[in-house]
Amino acid sequence: MVNQKYLEKAEVLIEALPYIQRFNRKIIVVKYGGSAMVDEQLKKSVIQDVVLLKLVGFKPIIVHGGGKEISRWVGKVGKEPQFINGLRVTDEETMEIAEMVLGKVNKELVSMVESLGVKAVGISGKDGGLLTVEKKYSNGQDIGYVGNVTGVNAKILFDLLDKDFLPIVCPIGMDKNFLTYNINADDAACAIAKEMKAEKLAFLTDIEGVYKDPKDPESLISKLFVKEAKELIDNGNVGGGMIPKLQNCIDAIEQGVSRVHILDGRIKHCLLLEIFTNKGIGTAILRKEGIQHYDVQ
Repeated sequence: MVNQKYLEKAEVLIEALPYIQRFNRKIIVVKYGGSAMVDEQLKKSVIQDVVLLKLVGFKPIIVHGGGKEISRWVGKVGKEPQFINGLRVTDEETMEIAEMVLGKVNKELVSMVESLGVKAVGISGKDGGLLTVEKKYSNGQDIGYVGNVTGVNAKILFDLLDKDFLPIVCPIGMDKNFLTYNINADDAACAIAKEMKAEKLAFLTDIEGVYKDPKDPESLISKLFVKEAKELIDNGNVGGGMIPKLQNCIDAIEQGVSRVHILDGRIKHCLLLEIFTNKGIGTAILRKEGIQHYDVQ
């Protein structure tokens, strides 16, 4: 008699089959940040998920943040991290620290992917003019070397994918005067996903997803269409850091990304649960009604 445990494992693999077929050779951009970058076990599970996606035929790209680590190093040199409207004020010294820290994080992620048998290339947005930017202001206030993405040289990433590498992007860019700017990792991931017409863009966050009522944990929305997402913003039902994230999702969908997922990166293997199971977790944002976020047709 076959052990029930093994039968259940086979059933899980079979459930994943249509999704593997549906998304084979499709590009998925994963914005990696929050607690999943700090907790070593979560970090390991995220990298395992992305490597598995690569090995079953997806074309993943990781765009990583590093805000908590930057704040830690800014504190080490005796500076107090400053934020305006949720955006880090980045003077010249802070920019230097941010680039150093993000470069360190980038190569750590490369090492983790390579240790699992997949070839990875860590790349800064400065390399090959991958991410060009202009200075960003926060409600008219100068916040230093923080950039808005104005251009993406997607050819670099397409070339790496064609050569079977897994690109890992550090969100640093240059402006037309070759000055270096820090880029919000959500913005960088969104710009890359739009330019590459990615099939999926997944944000790993420290929340379960989008709620109808932020005070009610039972009001998690598993599926959200662009029209509904705009209404949530307009009606003031979402606030704080969720507004720019949701706006990024809407922009990505309207510019060619098929599906956007907001996932709780504190849940082990959240990427696999969202992509390979019938119900998924978190919130999926879709273009129009009639599409299911787990639809494999």
